[in-house]
Amino acid sequence: MKKIILIIVIFQIAVSAIAQNVNGGFIINGTLAGFADSAQIFLENPNNNEQISKAILIKGKFSMSGKVVEPTLSLLKIAGEQPQYLYLENSKITIVANKLLGPQLSIEGSLSHIDFTTFQNTFNPLVMRHQSIAQEIGNTSNKQIRDSLLIFYKGLAESIQKSIDNFIAERPNSFVSPFVLFVTNQFFDNVVLLEKRFLQLDTKIKSSAIGNNLEQYISYNKVGAVGTKALDFVQPDTANKAVALSSFLGKYVLVDFWASWCKPCRLENPNVVASYEKFKTKNFTILGVSLDMPNQHSKWVEAIRVDKLNWTQVSDLKGWSNAAAQLYHVNGIPFNILVDPEGKIVGRNLRGIELESKLCELLGCD
Repeated sequence: MKKIILIIVIFQIAVSAIAQNVNGGFIINGTLAGFADSAQIFLENPNNNEQISKAILIKGKFSMSGKVVEPTLSLLKIAGEQPQYLYLENSKITIVANKLLGPQLSIEGSLSHIDFTTFQNTFNPLVMRHQSIAQEIGNTSNKQIRDSLLIFYKGLAESIQKSIDNFIAERPNSFVSPFVLFVTNQFFDNVVLLEKRFLQLDTKIKSSAIGNNLEQYISYNKVGAVGTKALDFVQPDTANKAVALSSFLGKYVLVDFWASWCKPCRLENPNVVASYEKFKTKNFTILGVSLDMPNQHSKWVEAIRVDKLNWTQVSDLKGWSNAAAQLYHVNGIPFNILVDPEGKIVGRNLRGIELESKLCELLGCD
């Protein structure tokens, strides 16, 4: 189970740019009671620690100004205090705090910061609880308790998804929305769903810097994603006969990327063989794609024989430069995608019992 991290963690690509073109700059006026006089105050980019602006606290007050090309998440650092996030935009912003009442800053004047605060207040409690339940599941060996916790865990996951949908639906014109899509992507890892949410955003948000980054991210990760159309390719088999992935239309086909030199692949092969033998009479087959190197044809063929991989095998013998592997952005093996009879990807990176379970779901185990 993935380790769940707090939503406040800021991904580099998310903080790089959130666009809004504003004519003026920003002016920040602050009143800080109980803080040391002459304390230095810095406004920084949390991604690269680049200084945006600075000021000195004089008799409990400070002022700073500047201009950002677009609204961006920043860190406000008061000497000796815990840094706090400020969603900076080109507007007049007021910051008020009383150290005796706690370190929290009251920030007004930034619409982006209001949305960011709403995001934190909505998601952080859900994420913290989600993380806590994940740890409990990992620490218990009692099946009954574990099953009960899993139900609750899934319920929390559904609540997180609903909250994401609500946030985007209510704020299609907010520059914080694409940021939210970036940092919550870990909770669903579904690029098709991510794209659906992205397309709900207003045109000016989608064309912003972070909108463009998000669109590129979606475009790259849609390749080979569940729910998308499989990309066709042609490679020679062991007898140098050209074989196309599209020639398997009408069947469920597992496109299995592996290599004779890949130990994890060879260890996984018995599981793949077992699934092949169990489902080969149920409109299922496998297309093996080897990332073997030039001049390794004999080793490739020998591995096929030894591991009893009795299905179609292809390779251009270019190692990691294999054209099919490049097409599907394969950066580690073993790796596979499961394609349905219509050519749509219905499974990805299925190993061991997961492959058998998915095939049972689709083809039946009787």
